[in-house]
Amino acid sequence: MDLKNKTILITGSTDGVGRVVARKLGAAGARVLVHGRDTARGKAAIAEIEALGGKAEFLTADLSSLAEIRGLAEAVRAKTSRLDILINNAGVGTSGQDAKRQLSADGYELRFAVNYLAGFLLTAELLALLKASAPARIVNVASAGQRAIDFSDVMLTRSYDGVRAYCQSKLAQILFTVDLAEQLKGSGVTVNALHPASYMDTTMVRQAGVTPWSSVETGADAILNLAASSSLEGRSGLYFDGLQESRADAQAYDPKARQQLRALSLDLVGPISQTSKEQHA
Repeated sequence: MDLKNKTILITGSTDGVGRVVARKLGAAGARVLVHGRDTARGKAAIAEIEALGGKAEFLTADLSSLAEIRGLAEAVRAKTSRLDILINNAGVGTSGQDAKRQLSADGYELRFAVNYLAGFLLTAELLALLKASAPARIVNVASAGQRAIDFSDVMLTRSYDGVRAYCQSKLAQILFTVDLAEQLKGSGVTVNALHPASYMDTTMVRQAGVTPWSSVETGADAILNLAASSSLEGRSGLYFDGLQESRADAQAYDPKARQQLRALSLDLVGPISQTSKEQHA
């Protein structure tokens, strides 16, 4: 895909693999909307992109807050009349099995909220803009670490560990990907998910106490493949392990589970903004 003048939003792009992806997209001529929580890191990421001749702008939002996610979507709609690619990359790591259960600003289990629900809501809020920009792409950065969702205890109130929370949230991203692909048939918007690389050299991995054994460049190349490769044109609802098409946990292909997750998610996030609904219409 020719990325010149394409507008691309990447969540979690002030650090780690997201920052590398943002830099590469900017160098390829895209207009990059860099997202993060830290303004200083955001400015540094933009400076890197501009030094390569690219165009970038920084948007701040805490994805553990549904209100801030809505604010981020509103900021995107205010800045651009088109969105060619949305990369839902931001996430919270496992922090190990001994991690204490944490809650989002809205009272939801933190990893489910940030790793999955944030992308679900942001995508819903920006879907009309993506459709108006078709052909457009959505990339969900998931993981090979997957755990089937227990719908009787999604927020893990009965039994909690950080690894389980992380793996459940990442599988939720893939269920969402397959489900959304069905809804978007014929729209010109595709959505795919991937595990970029195992234990990349990122802050998230180091905080989990794991010695990195993959580079962020390897993971970035896998993300860029879904975002821009001509071989993915028109293909949707797929899961990749690195550069290879693969299969996720069986629950991702269970229509009842996907429907259950969609209903739960809509209930948790509440109404989609009127602006997005008007654009959708």
